Amino acid sequence: MAMSRAQIMTAAIQHFNDNPAASMAQLAEAAGISRATLHRHFSSREELMVALGHRAHEQWEQVQKSAGVIEATACGDSEALSKALAALLAGLVEVADAYGFGLTDYAMAVHPELRRRADELEEREVAFYAAAQRAGLLRADLPARWVSNTVYGLLVAVRESLRRGDVARRDVPHLLLTTFHH
Repeated sequence: MAMSRAQIMTAAIQHFNDNPAASMAQLAEAAGISRATLHRHFSSREELMVALGHRAHEQWEQVQKSAGVIEATACGDSEALSKALAALLAGLVEVADAYGFGLTDYAMAVHPELRRRADELEEREVAFYAAAQRAGLLRADLPARWVSNTVYGLLVAVRESLRRGDVARRDVPHLLLTTFHH
């Protein structure tokens, strides 16, 4: 049975989370396909990584939307911001768990289109954190971008803790929220 592009991407995500430096040959073997089949879908590792980066950004944006980040930022209501913050952080845990390898992948960080999209999504969160600061939910004495960078650092910690088995998967949202707030 032939694997679809989406199935290959799913297999690649799983393998990259175990081995971020995996070669195309290793990915093909892990997916149970030939290198030729893999190369029919993705001509290079970079092309695969870019496709995975776009997919991760789609998930990131979906988390922002489902958390109501834009609406909460616009209204500035403390309760709406608090609910959106909890939903955003919980959703980001899911994305970091699924696409953790991309959090520290250099190629994904420097690709122009991926960088532009990440900057756009990050700016939305920086504005959200600034609104949460104005509402008294987050410390106002820190730059909002620092808050955003702290969340990113905590997501890297989440990914590493899960990968190493240092924390139970079910405990991660609570650990992230309490660490972030305190």
